[in-house]
Amino acid sequence: MNVLLFGATGMVGDSVLHECLADPRVSGVLAVVRSPLAVTHPKLRARHRTDFFSYADMAIDFATIDACFFCLGVSAVGMSEADYYRLTFDLTLAAARALAAAKPGAIFCYVSGEGTDNSERGRSMWARVKGKAENALLALPLNAYMFRPGYIQARSGSRSKTRVYRVFYAIMGPLFPVLRRLAPRHVTTSENLGRAMIAVAAAGYSKRVLENPDINALASR
Repeated sequence: MNVLLFGATGMVGDSVLHECLADPRVSGVLAVVRSPLAVTHPKLRARHRTDFFSYADMAIDFATIDACFFCLGVSAVGMSEADYYRLTFDLTLAAARALAAAKPGAIFCYVSGEGTDNSERGRSMWARVKGKAENALLALPLNAYMFRPGYIQARSGSRSKTRVYRVFYAIMGPLFPVLRRLAPRHVTTSENLGRAMIAVAAAGYSKRVLENPDINALASR
């Protein structure tokens, strides 16, 4: 299958990219990126752009896509709701709507988060916005799946671009074996997330919203 990947230079997207390149079920990866990738591979094509809100120039590319893995995301820490909405809802839906127009029925795997609020009325700003994005994606003519990981242990050598996350992982990373033992339902790895996305894209899944137990179970398929 041909995969369209957003967020390949981030902590999660980097692992998803490596899993795609290693998996024989993936024949090609088109990574839409702002900055250069550190990896080259015969299956990989990079499309550099600065505008992530319009994809009219990529309609032909999108028409060849079987599955989109959307791993772009920002921290809500210190952000106004308007800014977070633009970079979470508007940015995500711009890509999804373009894919739906070019390739109706394509798979769309969205990295959301544990605690996302689909009612869109909760007190947590990030959870409301993520919930609104999930609802909008599920309403599009795509086979959309929402991935809601809790704590994600990064692949060795990969790290977040966001400072607050780097500090968090510096503290929590060494505790991952303990977390996995004490709270297995709330932890996963970035590699497992990538493998689970590929498994869903290849064979579908019975749920449209996937939590950590689903992600970890799918990773072994």
